[in-house]
Amino acid sequence: MKKKKINLRDLKPNSEGQHTHDDGHNHSNSKNASNLKTYLPAVFSFVMLITGIVVDYFEVFPHFSGWIRILWYVIAYIPVGFPVVKEGWESIKKGDFFTEFLLMSIATIGAFVIGEYPEGVAVMLFYAVGELFQNAAVNRAKGNIKALLDVRPKEANVFRDGDFKSVSPESVNIGERIQIRVGEKIPLDGILLSEKATLNTAALTGESKPTSILKEEKVYAGSINLERVIEVEVTNKFEDSSIARILDLVQNATARKSKTELFIRQFARVYTPIVVFLAIAVTFIPYFFVNDYVFRDWLYRALIFLVISCPCALVISIPLGYFGGLGAASKNGILFKGASFLDAMTKINTLVMDKTGTVTKGVFLK
Repeated sequence: MKKKKINLRDLKPNSEGQHTHDDGHNHSNSKNASNLKTYLPAVFSFVMLITGIVVDYFEVFPHFSGWIRILWYVIAYIPVGFPVVKEGWESIKKGDFFTEFLLMSIATIGAFVIGEYPEGVAVMLFYAVGELFQNAAVNRAKGNIKALLDVRPKEANVFRDGDFKSVSPESVNIGERIQIRVGEKIPLDGILLSEKATLNTAALTGESKPTSILKEEKVYAGSINLERVIEVEVTNKFEDSSIARILDLVQNATARKSKTELFIRQFARVYTPIVVFLAIAVTFIPYFFVNDYVFRDWLYRALIFLVISCPCALVISIPLGYFGGLGAASKNGILFKGASFLDAMTKINTLVMDKTGTVTKGVFLK
């Protein structure tokens, strides 16, 4: 039997500090299953919709009419429509009546009411595909940010019961003694117990030049020990450490909205109710002015108006643009604390830096 080659980078510590081999298959299979689950509803609805349209157009099955036809399109609608309708209902229960979910629900259910079943399914399917593209872009940006921030130490060698044991940094208490070997990252903030240490603090300060630390001086989580084995007395819990605060700051960067995003949100809150009331007006007001008024025709026009006037493009594209910007910057080694700082960058004319390596070598974070 051929021996399987084990890559040391694939070794992960277990709860007892020992190492076990993980070939990545389980993670890959889980990811593939998750992707399949995400796209399957849209694919199913698309196949059902196309099949229904083909049968309608070519009249392949003479009995494809009445309740059979309605049921077919209802089944095609449910996978992509139910999540949107549910989201709209949840928003209504929270007091937020006028959302894009409500508009899409009204428009597509209205299409079913007037007998335009394929159009109802198609509109909701296009909306669902747009949401999938949005989620894919967001996940990609999150992945870029997470990859850049993968500086968090995975384990800590803490002195317990007369020996150093490898444990999770979250389980280390204040006052305990930890050991950091050469090349390892300091897992928690603390006071240096060894005589001296040479640390790479680029992950915290951007400074690529090694820093010399003497006994009883502070050391910070995320720094890399360069020369000798050192010992540190922990002064902060992991969640209060410097690297944890940086991670939290950047991972929540999207919560700091730019002026443009805030304006779009406020605009949508005013714009959406106006669209709903205008659609109602398009349905009923012509009754008083048109001689050959047909309710179904005007309702159909109102539903079209709802779809084309839905603020999804504004509500989604603006925040997504900023989120994509944060992700793209992270991919190139640059961290922004929030979307508002992307706007601030456009107003910069002169940049003065004391970290020469950042400019000359492009070394910002490692």
